[in-house]
Amino acid sequence: MILVTGATGFLGAELIQQLTRQGTKVVALKRESSLIPLQLAENPLVTWVMADINDLATLEDAFEGITQVYHCAALVSFNPKDKAELLRINIEGTSNVVNLCLDLNVRLLHVSSVAALGQPKKGMQITENDYWVYEAGVHSYAISKYEGEMEVWRGITEGLTAIIVNPSVIIGANAGFEGSGAIFNLVKKGLSYYTNGATGFVDVQDVAKAMIILMNCSYKPENSISGERFIISAENYTYKNFFAAIAKGFQVKAPAKIASPLLLNIAWRATKLVSVFSGKPAALTSAAAKSSLKVSLYNNDKIRKTINMEFKPLAASIAEVCTTLAKKV
Repeated sequence: MILVTGATGFLGAELIQQLTRQGTKVVALKRESSLIPLQLAENPLVTWVMADINDLATLEDAFEGITQVYHCAALVSFNPKDKAELLRINIEGTSNVVNLCLDLNVRLLHVSSVAALGQPKKGMQITENDYWVYEAGVHSYAISKYEGEMEVWRGITEGLTAIIVNPSVIIGANAGFEGSGAIFNLVKKGLSYYTNGATGFVDVQDVAKAMIILMNCSYKPENSISGERFIISAENYTYKNFFAAIAKGFQVKAPAKIASPLLLNIAWRATKLVSVFSGKPAALTSAAAKSSLKVSLYNNDKIRKTINMEFKPLAASIAEVCTTLAKKV
């Protein structure tokens, strides 16, 4: 039996859809406060279990009869106020999952992030052989994903059969206007500025597809995959080109002004001041502003060669997302 943590999230829900389309039964974890996605609400192949990866008692019960775990649960935030919660969920929660997988001889596929691969090197693409090195001022999300991944590597040294995937920025229509969808919303509403940064992007369908293939490979002695990490990223785009493609999809004007480091510094401080009075999270944080200026290019050769992975062209993914979100208010 297969267990999926983070089942109500963007990636977890897509993963379950693909698994159940293959006729696979899935045990899906949800917290008490989480809502079941509409696309999964009446799926007869999904058994929903109320559990929290930071609550060992409920987690142990959920592991009964499980042979595979896709660990998608994580907190994504660049807000400094969320540091303690990031470390608790992304590190301690992952440690709990790893320990149970070890104790019960369960195969694990852990969803990490390209944030755990370290800082970009000028003129070079980041590969699976690059490792995160601590730098002063690095955001807590990167720390939490790196340390969470280290828990998996620790488990592997203790005998755990596990695979790690490091997706870049995941896009897809079911994100709505949350997460990466917030970028689409900004452009749709008339975003004026872009930065000189760049990063990798990938369709959520491709991430889930690659995860399933990698997990299944671990069952085949002739090409067993364990103790490996894989970057899952379709293409590298500059933010200027990414925003322009979104604008084309929505048939709106593309951002035409460049946001300098000085302007971004003013912007994140201004939004922080607004958040003090509004009580709402700042729309732009210092960490997000700094990240938008970096050119982080990711190499996907390993995943393409290992499982013959073919990615959906990013332009097609962006167009599909825009078509769906254009219908939403």
